[in-house]
Amino acid sequence: MVAKIFIDGEAGTTGLQIRERLAGRRDIEVISIAAEKRKDLEERKRLLNAADVAILCLPDDAAKESVSLIENDTTRVIDASTAFRVDPNWTYGFAEMDKAQADKIAQARFVCNPGCYPQGPIATVRPLIEAGILPADFLVSVNAISGYSGGGKQMIGEYEAAGADASEFMPYGLTFNHKHVPEMTTYSKLANAPLFVPAVGDYAQGMVTFVPLQLGRLAKVPSGREIHAAIADHFAAIKDSFVSVAPYEEIAKTPELDPELYNNTNQMKLHVFANDARAQVLLVAVYDNLGKGASGAAVQNLNLMLGLGAKASLAA
Repeated sequence: MVAKIFIDGEAGTTGLQIRERLAGRRDIEVISIAAEKRKDLEERKRLLNAADVAILCLPDDAAKESVSLIENDTTRVIDASTAFRVDPNWTYGFAEMDKAQADKIAQARFVCNPGCYPQGPIATVRPLIEAGILPADFLVSVNAISGYSGGGKQMIGEYEAAGADASEFMPYGLTFNHKHVPEMTTYSKLANAPLFVPAVGDYAQGMVTFVPLQLGRLAKVPSGREIHAAIADHFAAIKDSFVSVAPYEEIAKTPELDPELYNNTNQMKLHVFANDARAQVLLVAVYDNLGKGASGAAVQNLNLMLGLGAKASLAA
């Protein structure tokens, strides 16, 4: 039986990307709302209740409204907003987070798609806390840069209109209350919120996250190779993973940290750099903010929920 998929908010950046990834598939049927009825509550309600899986690509309040419109006990939901990201009744949709996470997603009725920025820090910090290498109360900072597509249609329009005058590098969220901090804290297993400084670059898509670690005050200071091994062991145990770990190298620079390197794929590559003499380590994740960071993750979660091939519609 072909599953019916309704993308509520398919005209937005993430919705359009999901629709593009699902185009041509014969194992699902995408049902769409007519353009003139996108704000028609009754039509949205009808389609939400007719779908086997509803994918919500909406602002938080609109996503909550859509969930409230579902009156049956069969429609399953993937929500791409921040509305339910730390809600214990929702399953977090980062399939590689733990060995059991993909199975949890497969069985869940309500899945919250991860934010783009948190996935890199979660992928690099959580394995270290689980391995006992970092204590949960370790103070963490996160720096990141994303393409301007992460800001949606308005930011895309502003950057494209600015042309050569667009800012090359624009840090923001300088009150340190970015909407992704709660999920970054929760799923990294940190006891304290990280100091998170995101930035927008003058390019369309792709991102890099950086987690610098000052390890000198730990009772047992791990080496860079020990940290790399813990992260590599974690992801080696994940079936059908889109996350890979680069070999450990003592190098001053590498082209592998290009934020656009994995654009239009669902890949994430992790790196560990270290100066053991100074007890300093840098954890880096490179991925597409529109791929693994958004629509790619949504399609991966959809595949898991429908019991289909994990990599269907996802460029490796």
